[in-house]
Amino acid sequence: MIAANRTRRATLKARARQTRAAAKIRRQGNGTLATHCIAAGLTPTEARTVAGSLRKNASKAGVTGRAGTSYRKGRARACTRYTPAEVAAIAVIYRPRKPAYRTAAARLALAA
Repeated sequence: MIAANRTRRATLKARARQTRAAAKIRRQGNGTLATHCIAAGLTPTEARTVAGSLRKNASKAGVTGRAGTSYRKGRARACTRYTPAEVAAIAVIYRPRKPAYRTAAARLALAA
C-alpha cells in the first residue's frame, strides 16, 4: 500500500473514532472514562491507560459516577459512566507526564 494512502486512512479512522465517541457522550449524557478519552483524541490503547489513571483520581475528586453495563463482542461488563462535568473535575486533579496525555487532560477539563 502506498504510504500516503496509509496515513490518510489512519487519520480518517482516528477522526471517525473520535467523532463517534463524542456523539455517543452527547446522545446519552454520560460515558465511560475510556470513551471520554477517545473523544478527547487518544487512541484506544492510550485511552485505556489514561482512564485507569483517571479512575484512581476519581475518589480524590469525590466523584462516584453512575453504574452501567457496557457490551463488547456480545459480552456484558459492569462499568461506571461519568458525565462530562464529572470527568472535568477528575481531569483537574490528573497530572500526566506524557505530552499527548497532557493535551488530552486539558481537553477533558474543558469538555464540561
